[in-house]
Amino acid sequence: MARVILSSLAAAFVLAGCSSTPPAVPPPRAAAVVPAEAPSAPPIAAAAPREIPGSGAAYPADAPPVFAQSAIVIDAATGRTLFSKNADVERPVASTQKLLTALLVVERGGLDSPVTVAAEDTWVEPSKLGLRAGERYTRRQLLTSLMVKSSNDAAACLARAHSGSVSAFAREMNLYSMRLGNTHSHFVNPHGLTAAGQYSTARDIARIAYVAYRDPTLRQMMQLRGYSFRYADGRTRYLEATNKLLGVSPWVNGMKTGYTVPSGRCLVTSARRGGRDVIVVQLGSSTKHIFSDADRLVQWALTGPVLASAQPDYRAN
Repeated sequence: MARVILSSLAAAFVLAGCSSTPPAVPPPRAAAVVPAEAPSAPPIAAAAPREIPGSGAAYPADAPPVFAQSAIVIDAATGRTLFSKNADVERPVASTQKLLTALLVVERGGLDSPVTVAAEDTWVEPSKLGLRAGERYTRRQLLTSLMVKSSNDAAACLARAHSGSVSAFAREMNLYSMRLGNTHSHFVNPHGLTAAGQYSTARDIARIAYVAYRDPTLRQMMQLRGYSFRYADGRTRYLEATNKLLGVSPWVNGMKTGYTVPSGRCLVTSARRGGRDVIVVQLGSSTKHIFSDADRLVQWALTGPVLASAQPDYRAN
């Protein structure tokens, strides 16, 4: 399914502006060259976001205000942009990039086959399952815990088992992202923990979310309000979903949270009402505002005429 969507994105993915005319956006810069060998444990960095010329203030004017430094709302059926605020500013995106990790794992298949935890998979903090070297779990178990609880050790284990190392997996992430038309992203690890040279944008994350939303396995996992994880020794642990809108908003049906100190609160939200589907991306928000702003944007997009009136203003590719 992902391969079909990838081919169509190259020719037709729009992610364009809404009926209010946004600032003109120049052609994107050339994509960053993927290094031959990305570091497996890069130094921690907290570089300030770099604004791309042409990034503008929020539009349309009648949209609800949001605290997030960058945000975008797209029609999940067409990719059209309904709302945008600094959507092309490069910044840390924390665990929202796990959507890309999940896409690579799902596309490879073999979710019910086991993988063995290596010692290096456990060298992550702070959100983790507490996996131990030598334990065996199915990819499905690890992927579900990643989508529900954002487990960093699960992400590291899946990445290493997939590509042989975290650095090799990061190269695959970058290639996959570039195939989606993303030119303002560079990934260094599968979990989104702070790393030098790692960044993306609200628009690029929306493209990734657009593809993930179409995968039935990921859709099922991301809408779970909790998951009972069974450890190799027979213990069980109930993992409560980090997405606090699940079960609270009648329309929200999933996606991904994220947080690091440099990134601030991040959230990708998907929602459906009456045959309409939207995806909301917020980057650089706060604990106080992240979920309430997402709820307001979802309601605004799904109850007003914005989906019908949105018009493309440029193509992303």
